[in-house]
Amino acid sequence: MIYTVQFSAAADEDLERLFDFILQRELDSEAGDLDVPERALQAIKEGIGFLRSSPFACRKVGESPFIRELVITFGHSGYVALYEIVDDSTVIIGAIRHQREDDYH
Repeated sequence: MIYTVQFSAAADEDLERLFDFILQRELDSEAGDLDVPERALQAIKEGIGFLRSSPFACRKVGESPFIRELVITFGHSGYVALYEIVDDSTVIIGAIRHQREDDYH
């Protein structure tokens, strides 16, 4: 079974926020690497690609077996994507955060 993965409006905003944060961090650094923001987005894209075939493999969040988190490795930490399996063919990404952020918003 192949699932369709969709992004909520909030998850799209999260991606923009995360990209902007990394870009600004690299611009502010003397040894900044402007390829880092693109590599981060690529890591997120590849991680989320895993959900197309195995959305039930990730850890549950709360009581529902359909709301889960995907841990995406990048650098010394990474990202976490909160998602919901809405039916037998659709996964919706609800939020994406850096692992060092406090929580989803």
